[in-house]
Amino acid sequence: MFDFLFKSKDKEILATQSGKAVSLSEVPDEAFSQKLLGDGIAIVPDIGDIFSPADGVIANVFETLHAYAIRLEDGIGILIHVGIDTVELKGEGFETFVKKDQKVKAGELIGRANLEFIQDKGFSIYTPIVITNSNKLKSISYNLGDVKAGQSVVMTYKA
Repeated sequence: MFDFLFKSKDKEILATQSGKAVSLSEVPDEAFSQKLLGDGIAIVPDIGDIFSPADGVIANVFETLHAYAIRLEDGIGILIHVGIDTVELKGEGFETFVKKDQKVKAGELIGRANLEFIQDKGFSIYTPIVITNSNKLKSISYNLGDVKAGQSVVMTYKA
């Protein structure tokens, strides 16, 4: 009779960048393609602006500005990793607009990557968006294809 009280609501993760959402298996890096860092999707971006995928707190902005860790309000952790092996750029080609412990809203601009520069340096621009503690999820589903940053839902999960 009161089943609705016990059903957990689906949570949504938005696209961090505009472009094409693809399966993690397509990412040219085993740590991501084999889901060693968690479950999720990747975006092949066509614009360098990076947006928060959900409401939460910035748990970490990597020193090299190529990656962000966000802790959502329900304790779920998200890693946004812009490009593959881009740590080697030591921050060159990246800009951040947030800092550790800052609260962010879904769709808020958090960073920018110069995609042309990254590719000219020989790096892939695949951007994995990974739920780092996906083992805590009851279910996860993906929406692949063309996406718009801060608007398109790329993942839905139940915690």
